[in-house]
Amino acid sequence: MGIVTEAKFHLFKEKILSLALPLSDNDLLNSTFLLQKNEKKKLEVYYTPFDYINENAKVVIVGITPGLHQMKKAYTAVIENRHLSDEELLHQVKKSASFEGTMRKNLTAMLDELELPRHLGISSSSELFGTASHLVYNTSILPHAVFFNHQNFNGSRPNILKTEMLLDYVKNYFIKDISIMENPFIIPLGVNVSKVLDYFYKNKPILKGFPHPSGSNGHRHRQFRENKEDMKRQMENYFTHKSLGNADGSSNRYKD
Repeated sequence: MGIVTEAKFHLFKEKILSLALPLSDNDLLNSTFLLQKNEKKKLEVYYTPFDYINENAKVVIVGITPGLHQMKKAYTAVIENRHLSDEELLHQVKKSASFEGTMRKNLTAMLDELELPRHLGISSSSELFGTASHLVYNTSILPHAVFFNHQNFNGSRPNILKTEMLLDYVKNYFIKDISIMENPFIIPLGVNVSKVLDYFYKNKPILKGFPHPSGSNGHRHRQFRENKEDMKRQMENYFTHKSLGNADGSSNRYKD
C-alpha cells in the first residue's frame, strides 16, 4: 500500500484513541498534541496523523497545512478505524480528512475541468479520495496543523521561507517525502505553496497557476479562468511524455 514516516504516529496513537467522540477543539489544541511553539512568531504546531505516504503516486496535491477542521476529521478517522493495522488506518485517515469539506469540492471541480481524470483513467477527480487513492498523494508543505495567532495558518504571514521553524518542517517532511517518489506531477494549491516549491525545485513537473480552492479565496474563479487553458496544456504535456505505468500501488512498502 504505502509507507509511514518517522514513526510519529506511534507516539500519539494511544493518546488519540483515549479521546471520546465527538471531538471538541480543546481535545486537540492542548499540550498533549503540541509539537512546537514560537511565542514571538505567534506560531503553534500540533500533531496531525497524516503520516501515510503513497510513494507510487502519479499526482501530488499540495496544500499549505491541515486546518483545524481537517485535523479534527483526521483524529476522528483514527478513532473510527482503530481496528485496522496502522498502515491501513493511516491510509484511511488520508482519504477521509485530506482537504475535507468545501475545499475538496472546489478542488475536484477544478481538476475535472482541467481533465485530470482523463489522464489518470478515472471518471472523476473525487475518486482520488476513494477508489483511486492509489494514484495520488495528498499532502501539505507543512504536514502538521500550524496555527498563527490561534487561527489556521494561511501561508502568507509569517513568510514560510523566512521563518526557520516552518522551513525546517518543509525540509524534514515534505522535501524528504517527495524525494522518494518517481517524478510525479505536482499540483500546488495557491500562490503561497507555489512560492515554496519554486524556491526548492527548478526542474520538477509543477503545475503553474492553480488557485487555492478554499471558499475564502474570493479570487479563485477569476484566477482559474485566466490560467485554465495554460494549465490544461501543462498537464497534457506532462502526461503525454510520461507513461502512467503500473498504477495499482502493488509495489509500495512500509517504513518506520
